[in-house]
Amino acid sequence: MPYSMKSRSCPPKVMEYLLPSRYCEVDRLINPAWELFGNLPKGWSLVQAINDWVYNNIEFGYQYADPTKTAFQVFTDRKGVCRDTTHLAITLCRCMNIPARYATGYLGDIGIPYDPAPMDYTACYQVYLGGQWHTFDARHTVRRIGWVLLAVGRDAVDCAITTSYGPHTLEKFTVWADEVPTAVLTARL
Repeated sequence: MPYSMKSRSCPPKVMEYLLPSRYCEVDRLINPAWELFGNLPKGWSLVQAINDWVYNNIEFGYQYADPTKTAFQVFTDRKGVCRDTTHLAITLCRCMNIPARYATGYLGDIGIPYDPAPMDYTACYQVYLGGQWHTFDARHTVRRIGWVLLAVGRDAVDCAITTSYGPHTLEKFTVWADEVPTAVLTARL
């Protein structure tokens, strides 16, 4: 079920995550969404099918970054960055009556093979199922260790990494993420 198992009502504070937003044009993608996913069972398996479809059909590449790209453009072009795959997955979920919100944070390199490229901020999304929010990642499709949630909102407009007015230059930006062994955490509690 898209919401609770006993009732199909949605809490008022969650309703806004069913509506279109700046980068998530529900009205433009509702027909393709229902063509792709309309026959699937509602709930977790539907969200996973949407997540898998976005992962398998959208080519990831930093060269495709565009701060004004919308979910409809990503669906049409089939290219984008994590922000774009997230907007598309959110939009498809909303089209299927599943509340979905944008979630942004820092993704470290814990538990993955060494990569000389620095880790970065990343976009994921959360869906409201069974009375709580669950995180999905349309870029990686698997849970990653050490993702640090920084903000949630309707789309990237609500969760900008920075908002500036007038000319600006970012000269340096560094974030560190280190794995803390479970034994250390247990000892601190």
